[in-house]
Amino acid sequence: MTLQTVILAAGMGSRLGRALPKPLTELNDGRTIMRQQHDNIRAAFGSDARITAVVGYRAETIIEAFPSVNYVHNERYDETNTSKSLLRALGATGRGGVLWMNGDVVFDPMILGRAAAYIERDQSFVTVNTSKVSDEEVKYTVTAEGFIKELSKTVKGGLGEAVGINYISSANKKAFMRQLQRVEDQDYFERGLELAIAEDGLLLEPMDVSDLYAVEVDFAEDLERANLFV
Repeated sequence: MTLQTVILAAGMGSRLGRALPKPLTELNDGRTIMRQQHDNIRAAFGSDARITAVVGYRAETIIEAFPSVNYVHNERYDETNTSKSLLRALGATGRGGVLWMNGDVVFDPMILGRAAAYIERDQSFVTVNTSKVSDEEVKYTVTAEGFIKELSKTVKGGLGEAVGINYISSANKKAFMRQLQRVEDQDYFERGLELAIAEDGLLLEPMDVSDLYAVEVDFAEDLERANLFV
């Protein structure tokens, strides 16, 4: 089955202070953030991997830069958060599992190589970094069995941070979509995962990538850090 991948690129990215959508931010190697993501997806899963981007703010600039991928529009990008953008994308990707990522993550291509084993066995996961736990980031705890228990910015005693690259299995997809439909417009998609864990028995594994680089570019200093790797 063709792997379905989703890039969440609808937001305004105002904290970075640039006119273009954040995924079109240029890196030191001449590629944009989104180009690096496309390259990583193709390197790991081949040219058959189906890429769908959720666009909103200045959507035409992303479509012009990447005309050959699929697009889902979130016209309410200025009123909603990643939960609703992802819900739209999942509804356009059929019944199979979906790998998705935030459109502002610059990451080591080896992360997707590591993810391939989880995807092969259709196991839902979130990538995590256990080397740091910042208050403003999405954090997590685990159950006694090692599956994700809590996943949000308000988690206390977090074991690490979520990186922003995730996979929902074909078996879990319907329940996850139902929870994304239910959450508030301003909720992150992690809220839908938490509800699916609590109410639908979702078994979500943490995939540790602490030994690899992954930088979510929110501020200028994040971009400087990302450029140290590329």
